[in-house]
Amino acid sequence: MLTFFGNHVLEEGDLGVYSGSIIDVLGRVGVGEQAVRSTLTRMVNRGLLQRQREGRKMFFGLTPQATRVLIDGRTRIWEQGAVNDDWDGSWTLLGFSLPDSWKRQRHDLRSRLTWSGFGALYSGLWIAPGHVDVSAVVTDLGLTAHVKIFHAQAAEVTDIEQMIRDTWDLESIAARYVTFDKRWSAHLGNGADDDPIGTRLRLVSDWLRTIRT
Repeated sequence: MLTFFGNHVLEEGDLGVYSGSIIDVLGRVGVGEQAVRSTLTRMVNRGLLQRQREGRKMFFGLTPQATRVLIDGRTRIWEQGAVNDDWDGSWTLLGFSLPDSWKRQRHDLRSRLTWSGFGALYSGLWIAPGHVDVSAVVTDLGLTAHVKIFHAQAAEVTDIEQMIRDTWDLESIAARYVTFDKRWSAHLGNGADDDPIGTRLRLVSDWLRTIRT
């Protein structure tokens, strides 16, 4: 859903999109009407979309929080490479401890950390290479009092290669890139596309799934 809004709404400012149009576009990629309506409601409840009724029609637009998420996503997708060639050997460490009942907050934090390039070294300790500023993520989720962030260098005794393998499934990550390349190289080789909107939505969504570590 956010992929659709990032593709077609982000650059348009304070724009509301008719729910019927959203249902039509997502239907082109196999998402049913009921699933679309449920997702729209859920995203409104989570503060990612705002809705406005005009007569019998309902329109949906981005909230400031969703706009920040999409701008960050645009930077990662179109302006940054898949490989960081400038890594200086430093690490960002984030530790957190949340009440057992905070399942949604824990899920949201883990999802946002994964998107920011973090991996779980241990259950409550996540790491990312380089200096990664996730203060806005923590603030957006209202978890400032439950999270501690550090920047550090690993000691010589630390086996960096093994630590990386313990934190990320490198084989699975590599396989995702290979699969993406094969799928879309084959698609481009098929010639003309009769549904460019649907194809772009599938392409960007597939790329997002690929680059999520």
